[in-house]
Amino acid sequence: MKPFFCLLFFFVCLHVAHAQKFGFVDINFILRKMPEYQQVQQDFDRFVQRATQEIEAKFQEVEELKRKYNSEELLLTDEMKRERLEEIAKKEKEARELQHKTFGHQGLIFLKKQELLTPLREKLNKAIERVARRHQLQVIYDKSGDFVVVYLDPRHDYTDYVLEELGLGDPEDNPKERANR
Repeated sequence: MKPFFCLLFFFVCLHVAHAQKFGFVDINFILRKMPEYQQVQQDFDRFVQRATQEIEAKFQEVEELKRKYNSEELLLTDEMKRERLEEIAKKEKEARELQHKTFGHQGLIFLKKQELLTPLREKLNKAIERVARRHQLQVIYDKSGDFVVVYLDPRHDYTDYVLEELGLGDPEDNPKERANR
């Protein structure tokens, strides 16, 4: 009787494992195809450029204060020297804090990119979910992320379906071309 239950258990597990369907998509490829992404990228680039210019201006101000101090140092009293050096140190600290606040971990640049990409990611996730439901997939992987893949069978690539769902289907694209990118 015991071997019968073991055999039955084996077939049930085999059936459950076989019943699961999976697929994968290339999210970076899909994002690049979305016209909204191009606008988001331009907005992000402008934001980074403005932030970089603002930080560079702060550091240039510090350098100008240092040059001015060095040229006038011989004419300054000890008290004036101390005040000027404190001002330079204060301005330099402000510039470094702004740089860290902007480009540091979870800084303004990171937050701005998240803010700009959130609507696109939501739209993309909804399209992926519709494709998964239509094709009865339990799992969809992103092959463009940190997911280490040794081999992916192209028949499990649902990128084209997601592009189609987003209205971005391009008959010239095929999964084999994307795999080589």
